[in-house]
Amino acid sequence: MTDQQNSTDKKDEVEESDAYFTYSATLRIFGDNLDFDEISRRLGLAPTKTVRKGGRPVLGEVPARDMWQYRPPVDRFHHLEEHIDALWAAIKDSKDYLLELKKTMTVDVFLGYQSDSSTAGVTVWHTCLTMFIELEIPFSLSIIVI
Repeated sequence: MTDQQNSTDKKDEVEESDAYFTYSATLRIFGDNLDFDEISRRLGLAPTKTVRKGGRPVLGEVPARDMWQYRPPVDRFHHLEEHIDALWAAIKDSKDYLLELKKTMTVDVFLGYQSDSSTAGVTVWHTCLTMFIELEIPFSLSIIVI
């Protein structure tokens, strides 16, 4: 190995070790004329965000539906599994209520993963899939590489 190759390899190692990764897991409920207080009461959770249809633009778009969301207080730099587990712990006792809401509203879990590493990946253990199976919702992950 030449000195130039060795230098390049070390530079790559430093760049990868300096990479950052952030994660999130958010319960979202969408619908028309949502009763935010009733949802909060039934789930026993205060929403981290609510949005009304036709209200202030979100990401440049006027909301087409009401939205109630809850994100557990987990540091964004903690692994995705911690976010998923914390969310499930907060809502699992309300499983039947959430399944009932799904009949007339949209209930999902928004998972977020962000990194500045173009070679990174994310692993989710099978034990973290319980929430998605029990709530009969797809496992979807938003991946942002910057």
